[in-house]
Amino acid sequence: MDVLINVFVALHIIGIASLLGGFLTQMKAMGAGTARFVPAMLHGALTMLVTGVALVGLNQADDQTVNNIKIGVKLALLVVILALVYVKRDEERVEKGAFAAVGGLTVANIFIATLGPETLPLRT
Repeated sequence: MDVLINVFVALHIIGIASLLGGFLTQMKAMGAGTARFVPAMLHGALTMLVTGVALVGLNQADDQTVNNIKIGVKLALLVVILALVYVKRDEERVEKGAFAAVGGLTVANIFIATLGPETLPLRT
């Protein structure tokens, strides 16, 4: 079970890298007011959602304690990110505020995952 959990953790990290990488590549364009949500951002957020749900299920199936508050906050942030990226994915230009919100929420999600007394992101 540990191998499967670690595979999903790796896929989850790939998803966050895609979302954050897409944001970072558009930062210069954000300054110019021409930023847009690239497909990598949507795919990264969807990957995070699917792998995150799978990780919670796998950890619970392995009789591990899951920090439900932490997961709930991370899920809420991800739903907001997904909503913004999905709704505005076809726009040629995205407002600076909406684009910055996605970047800020993504970074917040990373800090929530990595900070705290837990040794693994999902376990208490």
